[in-house]
Amino acid sequence: MDQSAADSKPGCRDKCGNVSVPYPFGIDKSSCAENQYLFLNCSQSDGHGPEKLWFYNIPVLNISVLEGLMVVSLFTAYDCYNQSGANVNETSFSIGLGQGPYMFSDTLNMFTAIGCDTSGYVGKNEGTYGAACITSCDEMVSLADNSSCSGSGCCQTSIPQGLKSLYILSSSMNNHRNVSDFNPCGYAFLADKRTFKASDWQLSGLPDGNASDAVIEWVVETKSCEKAGMNTSSYACRNNTNCNYSKNGQGYRCSCKDGFTGNPYLLPGCQDIDECADRQRYPCKGKCKNTPGNYTCSCPLGMRGDGKTGCQGFGIATIASVTGGTISLVIIGVLLYIVLRKLRKDKNFRENGGMVLKHQRVRIFGEAELAKATENYNDHKKLGEGGFGCVYKGVLPDNTQLAVKKFKGVDRAQMNEEFQHEIGMVLQVNHKNVVKLLGLCLQTKVPLLVYEFISNGTLFHHIHDKKSQVLRTWTDRLRVAAETALALEYLHSLANPPMIHGDVKTVNILLDEDGTAKMADFGASVLISPGQTDIATKIQGTFG
Repeated sequence: MDQSAADSKPGCRDKCGNVSVPYPFGIDKSSCAENQYLFLNCSQSDGHGPEKLWFYNIPVLNISVLEGLMVVSLFTAYDCYNQSGANVNETSFSIGLGQGPYMFSDTLNMFTAIGCDTSGYVGKNEGTYGAACITSCDEMVSLADNSSCSGSGCCQTSIPQGLKSLYILSSSMNNHRNVSDFNPCGYAFLADKRTFKASDWQLSGLPDGNASDAVIEWVVETKSCEKAGMNTSSYACRNNTNCNYSKNGQGYRCSCKDGFTGNPYLLPGCQDIDECADRQRYPCKGKCKNTPGNYTCSCPLGMRGDGKTGCQGFGIATIASVTGGTISLVIIGVLLYIVLRKLRKDKNFRENGGMVLKHQRVRIFGEAELAKATENYNDHKKLGEGGFGCVYKGVLPDNTQLAVKKFKGVDRAQMNEEFQHEIGMVLQVNHKNVVKLLGLCLQTKVPLLVYEFISNGTLFHHIHDKKSQVLRTWTDRLRVAAETALALEYLHSLANPPMIHGDVKTVNILLDEDGTAKMADFGASVLISPGQTDIATKIQGTFG
């Protein structure tokens, strides 16, 4: 638990504005604080605006019980000059922390001066200590957060331990005569080195309510632990706490013992941490048992070692778990294969435009359905092979014969964004001399096209086969030519929109059982397109 966010005493407020006020500090009533020195003022600034927490007349920004620190906002000393070197505005700054348990932190604060002709001075109000740092520059310098304040535009020096009062002064050696164009003012202040940013201070700026964060160390009482413990009625440390004498020698603070958490100043004191409930911070590889201020961790049966750091050997539960885990992994592997296969098919379906094409007037075949129809694309089912792939004969369970075109060596990257639109155009083809596209399979990486089966082979075959009787007369030959011309006329001119076949040859003209010519393979350029917009590059024909 972060003790800086601990609660206040019952019946007392724990916040002033947006600043937490943890006990031993208190506001509103003196009884809310451990003693008079830790009683702070919570009020509005000048009687209006939000409430602020005040230590004397100094705004308090943060209080840490754990570290014994108070972050406050201190005024800045400055001096400003015009171009002739006349002093036009200046202010010094002094503050005293009184006789209470407070002093400026010598480890977290740095005395800082900003300017190009500036001498910063810091001392005690009593005049028993003084220090200075000088910064100069003859041109505008950029004060970066990661640069050191080594004297060019910025300088810093440490303060001594035990400082309870401050007097800060900013002065100039040459009244900024040579730098007033870009640096009319110098500044001197105490800064919290944890949060100080040099870039917040502009050399060309003028004073505008400038303030800086500074750190004050506090103790609950200005006594040693031994002396304070002798008076149990005023001793501030509660149950399960340690008394820590401050390194700066001004008094003591309290902290929770190891294994305990809470506010060490509030009754009943710090509470035991249940380490077993937080295995991330308190590791245990075995059986965890909470104890006051600690916990134990024993290794499982059959294993040895310290459960907090790790156990060696194999326990009975481990062997049973491994056996059960192996069986489970096999089952999970099988299920995972099934699921991944389905996901792959679904992914291919979506990427191949299935969400659009399923609403077209076309049948969507499953991958397994076509594999079964073609006997897993057996070679004896192959009808032909071309530049883009192979065509297989298939038979559905209802004895419907079909031709399945399976593409090979095609990367999906070759298929452009026009695929879904162009397939939609092909589906509109309806002519007796054009092979009809029956459907698609979209579950494969590259879609499969399913056409009606034309039983009488290609025109190429009948031209070159001396035994063929299909073209025995000039009448049959002219009819086939005319039907081919009708198909091309339909595709090129009458279809809406028109389509260029691009690969007209006798191999792509099929004849059915009646000898009727049917134009085939007109969709290759639709499926496999290089993404060009001109007609010449969209033609995907083969030589021959």
